[in-house]
Amino acid sequence: MADQPKQVGGGRKMFGDFAPKLAELTDDMLFEDVWNRPELSARDRSLITVAVLTAGGNTEQLGSHLGRALDNGVTQDELIEAITHVMLYAGWPRGMSAMGVAKQVFADKK
Repeated sequence: MADQPKQVGGGRKMFGDFAPKLAELTDDMLFEDVWNRPELSARDRSLITVAVLTAGGNTEQLGSHLGRALDNGVTQDELIEAITHVMLYAGWPRGMSAMGVAKQVFADKK
């Protein structure tokens, strides 16, 4: 899976001056190491991340990961289906909240 785009975090950009260790761990461990491991494609990692964020009700992080998923080749229809599927296991309110974020992200991308 070497032909996939390299995944880069934004921790230092967001929090480097405020929480430098958090920024370092986000960029160097989470993105530089884990997101770029060859065992899963960035596309698959994006689908997993969207599912986990939806299931956990973490909509504050969901928007950026939906955008990343689109950049990693996941289609809008696939993301809608993934959120719908997760909703039936994780709870209706979480799915509805996640779908609201997705609707806004997709509208902003147009």
